[in-house]
Amino acid sequence: MGSAEEIQMEMHGWSVKMSISRVLAMVTVFSMIPGGVLSDIRGTKGLEAQQMAQGSTHLHRRLKRGWIWKQLFVPEEDPTLRVIGQLKSDSDRGEFSIKYILSGEGAGDVFEIDEYSGEIRTLKKLDREEKAFYVLQAQAINRRSNEPEEPQSEFIITVQDINDNVPQFQNEPYVSSIPEMCPMGTTVAQVTATDADDPMFGNNAKLIYTILQGEPYFSVEPKTGIIVTSWPNMDREAREEYLVVVQVKDMLGLSGGYSSSTTVTVSLTDVNDNGPTFQHHLYTFAVPENAALGTTVGRIMAQDGDTGTNARMTYSLEDDLEESSTFIIQTDPVTQEGVVLLAKPLDYETKRRFVMAAEAVNDHVDTRFLPLEEFTDRTTLKIIVQDVDEPPVFLSPLYEWKVPENAAVGTVVGSVSARDTDTVNNPIRYSIDKRRDTTKAFKIDPNNGTITVAKALDRETSNWHNVTVEAKETTQNHLSSSVVVFVKVLDINDNVPRLARDYQPYICEGTQAGQLIQLLNAVDPDDPVEGHHFYFSMVPEKHINPNFTIRDNQDNTAGIVARRSTFTRKDRTQYLLPVVVADSGSPALSSTTTLTISVCSCQPAGHCPTGGVEALALSMGVSLQTLLGLLVCLVTLTVLSVLMLMLRRHRRKQQEGLEVEVKELELPETVSQKVLYYGELGGGRANLDFCQPVVPLRPHPRRKERRLRREDVRASIRMSLRESHLIGPEDDVFRQFILDRLAEADQDPYVPPFDCLRTYAYEGSGSPTGSLSSLDSLELLPEQPVRNSRPCLVRLTPWYGGGEEDTIF
Repeated sequence: MGSAEEIQMEMHGWSVKMSISRVLAMVTVFSMIPGGVLSDIRGTKGLEAQQMAQGSTHLHRRLKRGWIWKQLFVPEEDPTLRVIGQLKSDSDRGEFSIKYILSGEGAGDVFEIDEYSGEIRTLKKLDREEKAFYVLQAQAINRRSNEPEEPQSEFIITVQDINDNVPQFQNEPYVSSIPEMCPMGTTVAQVTATDADDPMFGNNAKLIYTILQGEPYFSVEPKTGIIVTSWPNMDREAREEYLVVVQVKDMLGLSGGYSSSTTVTVSLTDVNDNGPTFQHHLYTFAVPENAALGTTVGRIMAQDGDTGTNARMTYSLEDDLEESSTFIIQTDPVTQEGVVLLAKPLDYETKRRFVMAAEAVNDHVDTRFLPLEEFTDRTTLKIIVQDVDEPPVFLSPLYEWKVPENAAVGTVVGSVSARDTDTVNNPIRYSIDKRRDTTKAFKIDPNNGTITVAKALDRETSNWHNVTVEAKETTQNHLSSSVVVFVKVLDINDNVPRLARDYQPYICEGTQAGQLIQLLNAVDPDDPVEGHHFYFSMVPEKHINPNFTIRDNQDNTAGIVARRSTFTRKDRTQYLLPVVVADSGSPALSSTTTLTISVCSCQPAGHCPTGGVEALALSMGVSLQTLLGLLVCLVTLTVLSVLMLMLRRHRRKQQEGLEVEVKELELPETVSQKVLYYGELGGGRANLDFCQPVVPLRPHPRRKERRLRREDVRASIRMSLRESHLIGPEDDVFRQFILDRLAEADQDPYVPPFDCLRTYAYEGSGSPTGSLSSLDSLELLPEQPVRNSRPCLVRLTPWYGGGEEDTIF
């Protein structure tokens, strides 16, 4: 108990030194509430549990608390390891019979307990900002019985705060802007600082804001950190940016506290509180008289203290009464200068000076700061025109004349005229630009500019002439200018008409009288104003042409018409017909063309071969394309024949030495059936005794079985044929028979499919005219060799491509 009282005395003395006894008492009360109440609750629950285990009936009896301790505190950042309190049970008599056990947050790591005395000591330095309190549990156990003397109880160790943290500003850096000329008290920005110390314990986290730099223009509210303006009518044009330094202190600004500072950048935004002002009352510019339109004469500038939209302005000109719109002014969007431009040509000899007023007006005005007239300013412009030695000027920008193509050399076409606009009025000489005049068809008088014909003209060669005439001063500068002269050559009737093309008419032998043979057209290089009109006729002769006549269609075309119907190639193959073509010019011109009319035996479509030449094949009605096609076919057949012959010889070599046996079945009188075998042995002779395959037969492993099967087939055929008078070809028996034979042939790989032709025929007996087959007339002879006989040979279609293969019946 003595040690616990000493610790309590030390803690009490430390609390007095900090001068915060009231606050400590309040914290102690609030801290003890959860420990004591929770300890009682947990103790009650522990006792109830023991009673339930012992079978006690007094479950709701509340026991008196047997723990003795006070609220425990430990200052943060204290490097001394010390006893901070003691836990003791009222049943402890100092005999060390009770063992104290500590558990919970920090037990064994931050705090430890003396198991005999119950003293609690710190094991390391604590930081309240890291953890403000610790919740622990204590037990008192009887060492002899190892039974709890007191129920487990919970208590709290509170870490007391000290001012060990510096306040820090948040959301740095601070940048703000306000309009210039704003009233006092305008909010600029708000700065915010935080302190990690306990705001509920003393003044450690109580902050105060002050201005270190920025007065008298700005001030700050001490508790909120709001910065406001404290100076009226701040002018951006005088100062655009301010740096305000704000300091924050904890401990309510008392000594011993911590502080920090931050900088707030405050910019003044522009308002339209300035109008444009010209720096000069008179601007003088000079421009040469030959300056091109759009030339920049000069620039003027009205100063405006504002920026951006508030500095934009529009310039305008007010010309004097004598001349208007000679110059214009535009605003440069980048520099806000007024650019004076030339809008009309200048002439020093006409006007040498221009005086005008220029005005600049703000695009956006704000009457809160200035009256309306303050946003406008005026100045005077004086523009002097400089004299320039100019080249001669033609009286017309271009010349266009007409001349007939039969004009004689020396004929005057026209005259050009130029003058010197300068006051000196220098003499001028004319010439034709030879670099551009390739025809050399005209020449010019160098003194008066008269242009004449230099050589004969031809409209059909060139109907337009472009001549460039140059006028040059005779002074030392030799200034010159040029103009284009267009000369149109007029047409005269100096070309004879001719037929449009080289006609090659022909007449068919079967042509009738009055039939049109050829349609004629004419052309003429001339180009009369009223258009061409041609007349077609025959050469006047003493006797009228009995064969042909020319019919003028009065539309610049004519037709050659046959006058008789007796044209034949035997009589005459060609006729000559002169054709006269005349135009409607003045005087009229004409030409005569002799056409050759050929007589030909036309094809059915009415086409006559070119030039009247007829080949023998064409006279037979066969065209050249047909002959070519036949020739290709003949060549193809020849090649195929050679290939077939080579194949046949190859097969003949393979078939040598083989024999073919032909056997016929005995058929009733009403039925004829025959199996035909055709083939050939060396030399091309047919043989009835053997069916010869294309390739040599391999030894058949089941030849004997096939032979027996064939005997059964023959027996079935005989039986079926005997009953054929009751059934027909559509009967199922015949149909199944054919299908069986077909399947047998398809599935047997040893049956040669190339040389043998099996024909099954059936002839009924119901025809009143009798059978037309010759099979009934054949007498059945006993089997005997037929190699020496001469059988009847019948030529079949060459299935194998051989030309000499025969079929033997």
